[in-house]
Order: sequence, then C-alpha cells, then structure tokens
Amino acid sequence: MHEIICPHCLKAFKIDEAAYADILKQVRDSDFDRQLHERLELAAQEKHNAVELATAKASSEQQKATAAKDAEIHELKSKLESIEMSKKLAIIEAVSIVQKERDELRSGLEKAELEKQLAEKSLKDKYETQIKDRDDAIERLRDMKARLSTKMVGETLEQHCETEFNRIRATAFPKAYFEKDNDARTGSKGDYIFRDTDETGIEIVSIMFEMKNENDRTATKNKNEDFLKELDKDRVEKGCEYAVLVSLLEPDSELYNTGIVDVFHRFPKMYVVRPQFFIPIITLLRNAALNSLKYKSELSLMKAQNIDITNFETELETFKSAFAKNYDLASRRFETAINEIDKSIDHLQKTKEALLGTDRNLRLANDKAQDVTIKKLTRNNPTMAAKFSELKNDSEN
Repeated sequence: MHEIICPHCLKAFKIDEAAYADILKQVRDSDFDRQLHERLELAAQEKHNAVELATAKASSEQQKATAAKDAEIHELKSKLESIEMSKKLAIIEAVSIVQKERDELRSGLEKAELEKQLAEKSLKDKYETQIKDRDDAIERLRDMKARLSTKMVGETLEQHCETEFNRIRATAFPKAYFEKDNDARTGSKGDYIFRDTDETGIEIVSIMFEMKNENDRTATKNKNEDFLKELDKDRVEKGCEYAVLVSLLEPDSELYNTGIVDVFHRFPKMYVVRPQFFIPIITLLRNAALNSLKYKSELSLMKAQNIDITNFETELETFKSAFAKNYDLASRRFETAINEIDKSIDHLQKTKEALLGTDRNLRLANDKAQDVTIKKLTRNNPTMAAKFSELKNDSEN
C-alpha cells in the first residue's frame, strides 16, 4: 500500500499498488503532456525568438550590408563624380592647352608671316633701291654720253675739262697749276698743262693735255692715233712727265670706250681717255707720283750740288717703268671695267668688280715704291755710293 497526501486538504490516504500505478500513470501522462506542451510552447517561443532574432539579425545585417553597399555606392559615386570632375578638368585643361598652343602657333604663324612680309618688303625695297641706283647710273651714263657727244650742251671739250677741274681744284689740288698752253715759240703747243708741287716747291707730277672733239677731225687727221706724235712732241718741249689725249674721236671704238687706255707702245707715258675720265687720270698719276716724291726731293738736292746722278736717274727710271707696268695692269683692269659700262650698261655689278680689281695692282705698285731704298738705287753705282759714304762720314764727324 502506498500513503498519499492530498495537496488540497492535506489528508493522507492509502492506495494500492494498482491505483497508485494508475494515478502515477495519469500524473505522468498529464505532466508529460504539460511538460511536452510547455516544452513545445518553449520550443515554439524559442523558435519564434530565434526566427525574430534571426530576422532581426538578418535585418540588421541586411541594413549593415545595405548601409555598407550604400556607403560603397556613395563612395563609388563620389569617385565617379571625382573622376568625372577630373575628366572634365583634364578636358578643360587639355582644351586650354590646345587653345593656348593653337593661339601661340597662330601668333607664331602671324609673326612669321609678318616677318616674312617685312623681309620681303625689305628685300624688295633693297632691290628696288639697287635697281633705281642702277637705273640712275645708267641714266647718268647715257646723259653723260649724250652730253659728251653733243659738245657738252654747247660747251667745247676744253671748257668742259677746265670747268670739271676748277670744281675740285680748291679741295683736291690746292697747289696745282692748270692753265692753257699759250707758248707757241717752238712752233706748236698743247691745250692745257697740269703741274702739281709739294709745299717745298718740288714738282710732284706734270701732264700735257690735248683735247679733241668730233668736230676737230680733218681730212688727214680723224683718228686718235693721228694726234699722238704731236702731243708727245709738245710734252717733251714743255718738260711734262706725262701726256694725255682727252678725246671724243672714234666714238664707236671698243678700245677707247673702255676708259683709260695707255699707248706706251707708241709713245712713252701717254694715255688716251674719254672726258669722263679726265679727273680720274689726273688723280691716278698724281697719287702714283706721290710715292716717288721723296726720291725726287733727293734727286733735286743732288742736282743742286752738281752731283753726277746719271745712274741714279736710270735706277729711278727703272722704278718708274716698273711702276708704269703695274699701273698699266691696273689701267687695263680699269679699261675692262669701263668697257663693261659702255658695252652693256646692264652689267654694272661686273663693272664694280673690275674697278675693285685695280686696287691689287696699285697695291703692288705701292709696295714696289715702298721697297725702293737709297741702298738699292746706289747698287753697282760707285759714284753714288762714294757720295753717300762721304755724306754719312761728314754727318758722323
């Protein structure tokens, strides 16, 4: 038997094993059901809580993921906007650079074009000036030729030459004598005599001039060569060193139209020139004579002392001949240049080169003049050597 206490009245009562087992079974089933129900409810609640927790967690994670995704999207969007902005800035900068380069290129092109135009204008002006100068030179030559072929517009050739000389007398030849040759005591006379002296009165150079115009021709004398013999005779009789025929005869002669023509092969120290070379021939001969002036001074002093200077004069004449040869070369150069002017006025540049070519031979002549010394001139001349030795000894004593 089993004693059981009632939970309500607290009374004890006894039941047998079968009833006890039955009650126990009932209690157990009821408790099991209750416990099962409780457990099921608990499980359902736990499940519900777990679902809510999972849902909340999932929602939270989803929110976090969404937030992270939104942040990432925002970041990407910011990056894209930054990239877009950078791209726009780069495009703007590139466009600005391109525009700047285009503007610089355009400016450079405009500057180059302007420089080109200025260079072309300068070159054009230069050549127009050269052409104008050439045309002016051609016109002057034509005018000169026309004037010379018509007696210098009413003047005679003698008057023309005298006027040309007097224009430069005061500046170029202040101590020179240039007058008509009126001395006919020997039976003939030239037209003009030119003499120039230094400050001590020693003669530098002397020239006998003869002027022949086209109307001076006769039946027997109509060429330049026909007047050379008489001109040489006048030169010798009047004691002139050189003779010059200023002539308009033979106007079509290429020889005489070249300019200064020496006729040394016919007569010594004689030239034929056109009127436009009247002043140049005086200048050339005078400048050449200046180089030998000191030797003339010594020669004049020796003559005053009655010293035999025959060989000395021979040496001096040798020097003059050598100078004349160099001058002849220079003259031929000069003639070639002038020939180019009359032959083809269009070739003025060649004329300039030919004129400049005379400088070389004149320098050679000057070098020879500078190279002449008393020692060389007295070589093989015992008389002169002895005289100079005496003078040296006297000066030393």
